[in-house]
Amino acid sequence: MKIREIFNEKTVYSFEVFPPKSTSSVDVIYHTLDELNDLDPDFISVTYSAGGSGNSSLALDIASRIKSCGRIPVLHLPCINYTKEQIDQTLEAAKRLGIENILALRGDINPDIPPVEEFRHASDLIRYLKTRGDFDIAAACYPEGHPDSDTLEEDVDNLKIKVEAGADHLISQLFFDNEYFYNFRDLAAKKGINVPIEAGIMPVTNKKQIERMVTTCGASLPRKFVKVMQRYENNPEALRDAGIAYAIDQVVDLAADNADGIHLYTMNNSYVARKISEAVKGIIGT
Repeated sequence: MKIREIFNEKTVYSFEVFPPKSTSSVDVIYHTLDELNDLDPDFISVTYSAGGSGNSSLALDIASRIKSCGRIPVLHLPCINYTKEQIDQTLEAAKRLGIENILALRGDINPDIPPVEEFRHASDLIRYLKTRGDFDIAAACYPEGHPDSDTLEEDVDNLKIKVEAGADHLISQLFFDNEYFYNFRDLAAKKGINVPIEAGIMPVTNKKQIERMVTTCGASLPRKFVKVMQRYENNPEALRDAGIAYAIDQVVDLAADNADGIHLYTMNNSYVARKISEAVKGIIGT
């Protein structure tokens, strides 16, 4: 089933997982998927590893496992470090496995890996995907603006190019202040972007996560969030529970404001995903 069809029926609720580190067994992620399966997500997306060094074979294996569990897999497909031949190989493998939903991304630029640049932008990949089969195509969006853009308006103009290239729906980068999402959504609508936009939520459960998020994606930390994290940073269990509660509060507010969907960045933590899912079960889709 193509995800664009689900948006016509309900508020979409989905998860993201990532392949385990090379030092870990793939069974770790399979165990996580088994635990996530009964939370009834509309789809589960699987990333490549960050930094342009992803393993397409492992990501495909995980996506296939998601499908075998009766869930809809979405395969992340970064393009800046891959040739058309490599993209074609991945797409053919996806077709053989019955994977028909793709998240088209530029991907991280790794200073240690010279970019191939056959596809310089996600919009280039999206146009190419439209010629390679009847895939459902998702694209990324950034409520606070992409780090490479000078302004949010410039970034939304670039986002419109991705939508016009054929993106069926959008998944947002994480954010901790819902007002950023609402302002972005309003600006996107003014620019004529009318595809569904899922809100990306990451429950922060430890101090290192906070530091990494600020460094890698530049997400702003509102005063309320900072107060909670500072209060409990030396108490891991309390910080975990506070992070879960904060994420639940975000999801409830987003659902009340008619967000098209919620995309939960699970960090492969099924406990956290379960706590949030149980708390919002009666809210999502109603």
